[in-house]
Amino acid sequence: MAETKKIKTALISVFHKDGLEDILKVLNTSGVKFLSTGGTQQFIKQAGYACEAVEDLTGYPSILGGRVKTLHPKVFGGILGRRDNTGDKEQMEKYEIPEIDLVIVDLYPFEDTVASGASQQEIIEKIDIGGISLIRAAAKNFNDVAIVASRAQYGPLLKMLESNGGQAVTTLEQRQWLAREAFAVSSAYDSHIFNYFDQGNMSALRLALNGSKELRYGENPHQQGRYFGNFDAMFTQLHGKEISYNNILDIDAAVNLIKDFDETTFVIMKHNNACGCASRPKLVDAFKCALAGDPVSAYGGVHVANAVIDAETAQEMNKIFIEVCIAPGYTDEALHILEQKKNRVILVMHDFERPRLQCRTVLNGALVQERDTHVETPAELKQCTTAAVTSEQAQDLIFANKVVKHSKSNAIVLAKNKMLLASGIGQTSRVDALKQAIEKARSFKQDLQGAVMASDAFFPFGDCVKIAHEAGIEAVIQPGGSIRDQESIDYCNNNGVAMVMTGVRHFKH
Repeated sequence: MAETKKIKTALISVFHKDGLEDILKVLNTSGVKFLSTGGTQQFIKQAGYACEAVEDLTGYPSILGGRVKTLHPKVFGGILGRRDNTGDKEQMEKYEIPEIDLVIVDLYPFEDTVASGASQQEIIEKIDIGGISLIRAAAKNFNDVAIVASRAQYGPLLKMLESNGGQAVTTLEQRQWLAREAFAVSSAYDSHIFNYFDQGNMSALRLALNGSKELRYGENPHQQGRYFGNFDAMFTQLHGKEISYNNILDIDAAVNLIKDFDETTFVIMKHNNACGCASRPKLVDAFKCALAGDPVSAYGGVHVANAVIDAETAQEMNKIFIEVCIAPGYTDEALHILEQKKNRVILVMHDFERPRLQCRTVLNGALVQERDTHVETPAELKQCTTAAVTSEQAQDLIFANKVVKHSKSNAIVLAKNKMLLASGIGQTSRVDALKQAIEKARSFKQDLQGAVMASDAFFPFGDCVKIAHEAGIEAVIQPGGSIRDQESIDYCNNNGVAMVMTGVRHFKH
């Protein structure tokens, strides 16, 4: 295999033309012949360079409304022909097929067209046929041909040409890299098309995440870690060290929880669970109450607010060690205060839409499910006891249910006055989860009298409501659905405890 290849002819057919002119200039200086179609050919000519039309090479015009332009043996033969293969060379000479050494393609914006809410006909017309075929052909023949498969590679190609002394040549290593990037583009493109046609039916799993960020390590230093996705579309990092694998897990958990709250709320996350959460008219009060729920676990946690952080709140936050701080914005004074800690990660959270599906690898495959987006409303609370919940209790119950929904099962949450008093999480029995929550609340001198309890799943026996009542709990929210629901109902009725059922379970394993 020859290491370096000179570019003599370049086929260029792109949707996005910004950034292309600098490449044309370098290629033209080296005497590269341009071959193109339609709007790209006009662009090249307007830039002052000669450019042969593909139609003149093939002898066929662009037909079917532009659907067929480059799909011809003289084009694909010029790309796929092996330069060191005698048979290929003889056939190319016989059929007057020119060698094409560089292909620059930028596909129709299918994904953007879908996101724009365009009609089905408009979307279908953005399924690129010729372009994707050119990409695959050129990438397959990377030994002889360089392929630029999207505008994301315009810059790298220019750097390659500059690194080669400004000459229109590429090395085998460079062509292999471009081929790898090209197949990433083509596979992602096909994945987006499949997912559009699948319409969320999950008939097959096709993921296309192009952004890649190397992390310091995974969950532990001996594990490699990498993030795939467009983090910058969701957050702007204003300050602090590089975000870690574990940071991202906690950020994801924090954002999912805070997005369930409309009123001013502050959440403190630790190991994917809320250790503090409170809703208050003033953000500083929400922070203080969230911190009071578990001031020990709050150390080194991820702190998230759904309101702009002001100086008063920042001053209180700055008194403890915070790993990551997230908010939709910060006042200048608040930012100055929070930036006093050099490594503290400060993120601005943008208004973004969370993916509809969740995926996790298991065994030799993957589990995929719809995201749990259901948030209970007062109208959905089904009264099942003689004692009815008050309006204040109903608000606390919904608050607690939001927190328990985002807590590792088995989970119990105790709350009062829209403040998380304590939770029992990740336990193998619901009784253990409740006992953990009660003990934790008492360790921080929380008054459980008049508090409410939320459970992520039904009570299989009446023991939990009994333990909770004896600790001071006066109202309970749970999904119901146990064949022994009546045991819990009877205990509540006999002891003046109000209980509502939602009919919706919120397991989080």
